[in-house]
Amino acid sequence: MKISIPSETDLLKAVIVHTPGREVSLVNPGLKEELLFDDIIFENDARVEHLDMLDIFRAAMPEDGKIIEILDLAAECFADENVRAKFVEILIKELPHRNIHAIEKELIAMDAEDLLRFAVQGTFSEHFSLQPAPNLLFTRDLAAVAANSIIASKAAKEARVREFLLMRTIIHYHPLFESVRDKVITIEGHQSIEGGDVLVATDKIVLIGMSERTSFSGLMSAAENLLRQGVEHVLAVDIPKQRSSMHLDTIFTFADIDECVAFPPAIMEQKHNVIDLFNGGDYVKTRQCSSLQETLEELTGRPFTFIKCGGEERINQYREQWTDGANLFALAPGVVVGYGRNTQTFKTMEEHGYTHMNQHEFIDTFKGTGIDPAKNHKIAISFEGHELCRGRGGARCMTLPISRVASN
Repeated sequence: MKISIPSETDLLKAVIVHTPGREVSLVNPGLKEELLFDDIIFENDARVEHLDMLDIFRAAMPEDGKIIEILDLAAECFADENVRAKFVEILIKELPHRNIHAIEKELIAMDAEDLLRFAVQGTFSEHFSLQPAPNLLFTRDLAAVAANSIIASKAAKEARVREFLLMRTIIHYHPLFESVRDKVITIEGHQSIEGGDVLVATDKIVLIGMSERTSFSGLMSAAENLLRQGVEHVLAVDIPKQRSSMHLDTIFTFADIDECVAFPPAIMEQKHNVIDLFNGGDYVKTRQCSSLQETLEELTGRPFTFIKCGGEERINQYREQWTDGANLFALAPGVVVGYGRNTQTFKTMEEHGYTHMNQHEFIDTFKGTGIDPAKNHKIAISFEGHELCRGRGGARCMTLPISRVASN
């Protein structure tokens, strides 16, 4: 399989996900904020909703498309005792004050299944445990494939360290990533960058949000490496540093090659919040840009349409951004999926020429045939996500695409 994302909207070929499991049922309501959750999730319904979303993907993807569970990849890596020992070593180093060193020998002696359970659920014994890792649901943040490079993300919050270390282990040891191992961009030290802040406009233009979760130094480190590896422009987009807009993709996503869904107050109404980073030979050159839309139009040479998350009314814009109305995931050019509760966003997309289909209508129509990008579909697919939505992440947040087929 070729690991490559030439753009956000090319036909989806392979994606890494995590269907929620027991870890979400282990969240103590009194500690939910520490675990980066605004509410607790009912595991059974969340699993059903997530599996429904994956059925949409299967209907859209080509026959040889792959939906890969991240824990399957991790288990295959952990089959090697040396990899397990390395993971324990890094875990102790990254979480020094959690006293994991006290059970180091026991962890190293664990089999793959038990060590993976400890990594995700935090359970070890009645005398020692860690908090669960419920955010594993949001695989998007753990890495980002941009063109033919891959960014091994670095968590901004301690609650997510184990997830990011799992993904880093997979990138470095699983044969799936062997072909891009020389193009891994690793963010180290006190820097941070999370995949929700990385959007691929084209194979030459990458957007990175400077957000609550991505530091300036993390952004610059990723940008410098991307520019060395063939990307021509990295657009640093300054966004509000707050929970409701924790990543760029919570307020802005691509729906088609030249259409985006955006939260107006944080994107469409902002000026001079974009810095274009480009190669200046021995150093990175920069220039300030007037707006994100104008910059994309200038660099791609084509007009862009920005569709308003929540429609025209301000209260709807804020309400639907809160429930991930701008966090759409593209399955193919012009074919996107998101939570059905964001009714005004879907209505606005219909006004821009999209056909709105619920999950059942879409699956009935495309199951067995998949999406043909050559037919220029414009479809906005809605699915129920009332439990998933409590975790504050939409369809894009719950997906880590690693392969897309470039449109001709």
